[in-house]
Amino acid sequence: MKILITGKNGQLAQELHKRKPANIELVALDRNDLDITNATQVTQAIAEHKPEVVINAAAYTAVDKAESEKEQAYAVNATGPENLAAACKEFGIRLIHVSTDFVFDGQSSTPYQPQQPVRPLGVYGESKAAGEAAVQSLLPEAVILRTAWVYSAHGANFTNTMLRLMNERDQLGVVADQIGTPTSTHTLAEAIYTLIEKPQAKGTYHCTDAGAASWYDFAVAIYEEGKEAGLLPAEKQVQIKPIATADYPTPAARPAYSVLDKTSLVAEVGIELKHWRQALRQVLKEKAAP
Repeated sequence: MKILITGKNGQLAQELHKRKPANIELVALDRNDLDITNATQVTQAIAEHKPEVVINAAAYTAVDKAESEKEQAYAVNATGPENLAAACKEFGIRLIHVSTDFVFDGQSSTPYQPQQPVRPLGVYGESKAAGEAAVQSLLPEAVILRTAWVYSAHGANFTNTMLRLMNERDQLGVVADQIGTPTSTHTLAEAIYTLIEKPQAKGTYHCTDAGAASWYDFAVAIYEEGKEAGLLPAEKQVQIKPIATADYPTPAARPAYSVLDKTSLVAEVGIELKHWRQALRQVLKEKAAP
């Protein structure tokens, strides 16, 4: 089976490449190979490569910058998926589109169901919600896979930023009143490959690791598991202080609660989800390996 992935240089595309099953041929394209905001380029790329599945892992993810770069965010997160869905429809190709917890407003106190109405708080979430709507409208049989707090052993993400800061500093303040679920790219890649094996799967699914945490909880776990994995010196002491969102103002508002309900993914697709802390331990072991 031939699969085309957008967003070649992102942490998800790299994980998909690492975990590729033997029966799959991957064609990974970055923005220089394929500008998804250009409908003609999208059609040409799909006509040339003739994939059976397209995975859209390309996204504009600079949440705060999106507030001042609305046009760019919408081009990549809304127009891009629309172009991919239109081309996939034309050629009869399956599309798996990766989306985000930021389509929700964070006012819930129970995990968000895939079919709950979206209500984003800022431009990033709005642009991702617009991309979802375009995909659903053009290609109802597509899979929209929402995820959250994604990290891997490599690349720019919260885990690697925290490890760097913990090696440099003795004290950190981390937001404790935003609740969600960390998601290892291991989990996300496994879910995507399992979805590919289930051609009947369509519509919106949620995929994160199991459990819930604040950014503060996540940071404390990174500290403890990082020491265990040898990524921080054993004698290194870092005081991690819980702070409020109000103490760390950002241009974009963030959902206070964005835990996603994964019931349908587990039941219909047959995916087993690890607790986020167990997944973190595995990623940090991988990072520490020579």
